Amino acid sequence: MRKILFAVLALLGLGGGLAAGQLLRPAEAKHEPEMAEHGTPPDAHSAETPVAAPDSHAAETDPEHLPEYVKMSNQFVVPIIDHGQIASLIILSLSLEVAPGKTETVYAVEPKLRDMILQLLFDHSNTGGFAGSFTDAQNLIGLRRNLLEVVQSSLGAIVTDVLITDIVRQDA
Repeated sequence: MRKILFAVLALLGLGGGLAAGQLLRPAEAKHEPEMAEHGTPPDAHSAETPVAAPDSHAAETDPEHLPEYVKMSNQFVVPIIDHGQIASLIILSLSLEVAPGKTETVYAVEPKLRDMILQLLFDHSNTGGFAGSFTDAQNLIGLRRNLLEVVQSSLGAIVTDVLITDIVRQDA
């Protein structure tokens, strides 16, 4: 009796899963185009079907044209030195906005990028960039601009923006 009950429950579960899969299948998941009367696929741009004018807004939201975001693998830790002592630490997380398909290019040169970014962050710290109100909009705009210039000096125009995703100052 247990074996029969187990088999019936398994079949019900399998049937329910198949039914749910059919109901929730995306509309784009069609296997083959329907065949026309002569055995050829119907032409979407035939004389009977008017062709719509290209939509400029659609190109902006087209996934092939959207930028990709590359998160730098580790945070950047920058000491703030005061009278020869570490007074604070700045901890930053950065992401780069890159052209579609260029993520692997960024990861291939990430060690060099990290070195260049750290040097810029150390210089920014040594000139007082992280002192006081370091999260002021004007301070962050200048920092982002300098970060973008440094990254573009290595990767060129494939990088379109630098995003500061996290920034924290930990006082000692």
